[in-house]
This record gives sequence, C-alpha cells and structure tokens, in this order.
Amino acid sequence: MTRTYRHLSAEERGVVMGMKHRDCSIREIARALDRSPSTICRELHRNGWQSDADQCVMGRPRIAGGYDAQRAGKRARRARRVRRAAWPTRKLDRQGPLWAEVKALLALKLSPEQIAAKLRERHPGQTQLQASHETIYTAIYAMPKGDLRRELTTLLRQGRAARRPPRPEPSPGEGRRGSLQDIVSIHVRPPEANDRLVPGHWEGDLIKGKGNASAVGTLVCRHTLFAMLVKLDGSKAIDVLEGFRQAFAPLPPEIRQTLTDDQGKEMALHKQLAEDTGLKIYFCDPRSPWQRGINENTNGLLRQYLPKGTDLSVYSQRELDLMAWELNIRPRKTLGWKSPAEVFFNNKAMAEAGLIPTVALGV
Repeated sequence: MTRTYRHLSAEERGVVMGMKHRDCSIREIARALDRSPSTICRELHRNGWQSDADQCVMGRPRIAGGYDAQRAGKRARRARRVRRAAWPTRKLDRQGPLWAEVKALLALKLSPEQIAAKLRERHPGQTQLQASHETIYTAIYAMPKGDLRRELTTLLRQGRAARRPPRPEPSPGEGRRGSLQDIVSIHVRPPEANDRLVPGHWEGDLIKGKGNASAVGTLVCRHTLFAMLVKLDGSKAIDVLEGFRQAFAPLPPEIRQTLTDDQGKEMALHKQLAEDTGLKIYFCDPRSPWQRGINENTNGLLRQYLPKGTDLSVYSQRELDLMAWELNIRPRKTLGWKSPAEVFFNNKAMAEAGLIPTVALGV
C-alpha cells in the first residue's frame, strides 16, 4: 500500500464505479487499486453512496442514487478550484511591489538574509513589505524552470539550480609547502587581535586561478570585515611581498597592527613584509583554515566575482577594487547589519588620516 497520498484519477474512479456495480466490497476495491479502504470510503460518501451504519469499511454499502465516476471527477475538480481561490496571495507574488524590490537587491549581489535585514530597515513595522530569507529562497526555487529562474539563481552566492542543505567546509588539499623560517605561532597572538575589539588586525590569503598560474591576494580586517583585493604578478614570495606592501602602505599605523596568514611558501619573505609595514605577523597551524575563518569565509564570497578555474591575471587593480567595494558595502549580520565600509571608515584613525571613500556607503 502506498504511503504518499494522491488524488484518485479518472481511471481509478471508473474502476470504483464498475466494481461497485458488481457489488464488490470497499476492501476489495482498495486492494484492486492499491489504495487505503478509507480513501475509497470517503470517495463514495462524498459522491452520494450510503452504507449501513458504522459498517463503511467492513460491510457492503448499498446504492443510494449510485456512484457516477464522471460526476465525481467534476466535483473533485470544482472543489480544487474553490480551494485554490481561497488561498492567500503570496507575499512575494511576481506582480507585487515587494518582488521588484527583492529582485533589485539580488541584482546588487546581496544574499537573501541580507535582503531580509535591509527590508526590515527600510520598512519598519510594515510586515507586508518585509520577507524572511526563507521566504525569498522559497520564492526563487518554487519558480518553474526557465530563463527567469535561471537568471535569479545565478544571482545567489553559489548560483545553484536547486537548493541544497549546508555542508561542512571541505578539508584543505595537500599542497607542497615549504617550511617557513622564524615564524611566530597564532597561539601567542595578543588578546586584542583574538577578541576582534579594535581594527588593525588582519587575516591574509591567496585566491588561486586556473592551474594555480595566477593569484589574487585577499586581506580582511578581523574587526570590521573590511576586505582588500591585491593584484599579484604571480604567487611567489616576492610577488606577495610587493603586493601586500602596496596594499598596506596608505593605511595609518594604528590600522596596521597584526597579520595572520597560513604557512604557505608564498609568505617566505614575511620578515621583510613585517619590517616594511610595521605589522606583527602570526601563522596558523598547518591544515587549520578555521584559525583564519573570517578570511576563508570572505574568499568564499569573492568566488562569486572570481570563479574557480578562471585566469585571474586578466583583472586590473581597479577592477579588483570595485569587486572589493561591492563586498564592503553589503550589510553584515555580525556588524548589526552595518556594512564593513561604514565601520572601517568611521574609525577615528582613518578619519584623522583623511582616508574616506569617494562613493556612497549605502546600498
């Protein structure tokens, strides 16, 4: 007997009518159709069949006007239309005003959770103009397959055609790494860097391109989540030294306190970088990406702009700056739905240094 309920088909109703005219019992009909006896009983009762009192399933009902399969089918279709008409209008109906606003925010590469927070900020107390992130996901993935659904799913972080449950981060690949000399462990990093209470403490890494032939440096402030993308001529130590040195040069000393990186051979010139920038550099344990969790998460977000398997050398520093800026003006949950740019540039040291953005901070 099947466990998933489905409506009786026209063919099944024809079998019910034929077997009842042959005076078959409800249980016999149920076995013939591989259905529950209660399903057959309800179908007969809804369509003019009467049985002996309290003997619907076990007894043999007798005709009262008869069961007509065609009439029963029409009644079922009419009942479904009435129920559909009674359904409430969906909050994210494609013809409604809220859908246009959600679609515009998706085009700005905001995630559904960020959009939900932005709607609450824009429309306080107006629940009809707000939607949870689950409602937004459901509205996108409930669409019929076609160009519109494909267009919307590509705006999501991962661009998946179907929604999947979250999965744990994959273990990092085993790379051939050299042994760095004179490194300082993350376990002796100062408390102010660990607690993320003040800006100036950074995490660094590389995003590799196709065949590891190109790379882009990523730097993320632990306190503000502000990200910088660095164009590199390659992934060698001298390339990273030059790129990171230029990225940190405009920042005031108060914003250049520490840098936490992994033990990749691209950081072989870490002592020279520390001397040139004033940074104290700390290194994670081998194969422990969670010790730089903010940077790992940011790299995942940046893959929306820099997909795996592409040549990263084609991007100019100007293009990378624009990508980073788009990321930095997104509202972030851990910042109370402020953007990293708002928090970063509102810092006193940045204000005193005269470093302010030239474009609007809002979305």
